[in-house]
Amino acid sequence: MTVNDDSFTNWKHREEIAESMIPIIGKLHRERDVTVLLHSRSLVNKSVVSILKTHRFARQIAGAELSVTETLPFLQALTALDLGPSQIDIGMLAATYRADDRGLSVAEFTAEAVAGATGANKIERGAGRDVVLYGFGRIGRLVARLLIEKAGSGNGLRLRAIVVRQGGGRGAEDLVKRASLLRRDSIHGQFQGTITVDEATNTIVANGNAIKVIYANDPSEVDYTAYGIKDAILIDNTGKWRDREGLSQHLRPGVDKVVLTAPGKGDVPNIVHGVNHDTIKPDEQILSCASCTTNAIVPPLKAMDDEYGVLRGHVETVHSFTNDQNLLDNYHKADRRGRSAPLNMVITETGAASAVAKALPDLKAPITGSSIRVPVPDVSIAILSLRLGRETTREEVLDHLRDVSLNSPLKRQIDFTTAPDAVSMDFVGSRHASIVDAGATKVDGDNAILYLWYDNEFGYSCQVIRVVQHVSGVEYPTYPAVAV
Repeated sequence: MTVNDDSFTNWKHREEIAESMIPIIGKLHRERDVTVLLHSRSLVNKSVVSILKTHRFARQIAGAELSVTETLPFLQALTALDLGPSQIDIGMLAATYRADDRGLSVAEFTAEAVAGATGANKIERGAGRDVVLYGFGRIGRLVARLLIEKAGSGNGLRLRAIVVRQGGGRGAEDLVKRASLLRRDSIHGQFQGTITVDEATNTIVANGNAIKVIYANDPSEVDYTAYGIKDAILIDNTGKWRDREGLSQHLRPGVDKVVLTAPGKGDVPNIVHGVNHDTIKPDEQILSCASCTTNAIVPPLKAMDDEYGVLRGHVETVHSFTNDQNLLDNYHKADRRGRSAPLNMVITETGAASAVAKALPDLKAPITGSSIRVPVPDVSIAILSLRLGRETTREEVLDHLRDVSLNSPLKRQIDFTTAPDAVSMDFVGSRHASIVDAGATKVDGDNAILYLWYDNEFGYSCQVIRVVQHVSGVEYPTYPAVAV
């Protein structure tokens, strides 16, 4: 047999194993509300090839080969346990088992590592929490996809309604058009599932989830209890109101909390999940998820400050164009944004630097920022230039950030790539707040420059969902536990 034949046989063997993992992962998700991860990447609803590629990623970032032959026994061991809702990282299980020298079997080690999710310790499923989307643009539709995706596990978040303005009085045609925008997306591809429209009841049915479409021009026009909605978390995707007074208009019958998908003003808390979400007061009814750029830079900034100290910094974000710009030159209240977005690089402003103080109040270093919009439809890059509290080396910084991305409480926020030919389109669909580009990182003494990719649409939407899960009480723990 030739070398190529050996490689092909090995591939077919791993393909067969990955195929056997799919029903186990699906059953754990549907029946026990357990999300199986591999180094913080979900394996739920993934294809055979996607599972194999995710395992290969582990070698690229962790520096060690990880095969489905290694992780399958841990997955099988989970099926024998009385698990409650949780997230279980079989990549971390396999990695920590390698380093364990106690001679435990895979089953014994697994039971010990996830003990907090089993038996008397396990979390019981809640009754669920209603969610309403106010606005259905780029972020609104991606948040909807994520909520529908998670509904299959019964994880407590139920998308009950979408509030939009009547689309030019087109009646049923408006409903069909909005459903079509959810079904197909030029950047993020087809919706994974089925979508139908019930015109008689103004309802979109997505993967069996009935979502009422409510037409209103103002929050005061809606009584959510009339639709059977109660104690809901309303996600405002319009950005029309940024302060507490404006957002308080959403606190209508049936709505308990309001989450803004834009930077909040005044005393509205700006939350970056993974960094300051644990500061949210239980009785807080109004909060903001800050901006996509703030979510991209704050976790790596915290990671660098914790290890080296940060004396000052500057962030330059090279940002994809957005719907608030013009396709062709036309009037705009912001001068440069009136110029054609797909034809120009456009200098603009970013509030991300000033928002750092709200998310990281203990960071005393001054952070400045500026932004350039460029002719790409999605994925941006933040160039974070830092003056550190001590001298270091490029290798030390990369080792630190790689470890943070794998083994710290920030591992869902910070990803890490060593790909030498990485470009922006490679990160469409990333669920992390930002991705450290190892090859572009520069360090000279106490100066460090980090290049941070981020999907300013999807990665940010994932951060929004994490905040909503947290305030709704359905942010389930991850095992093996990560030391804080």
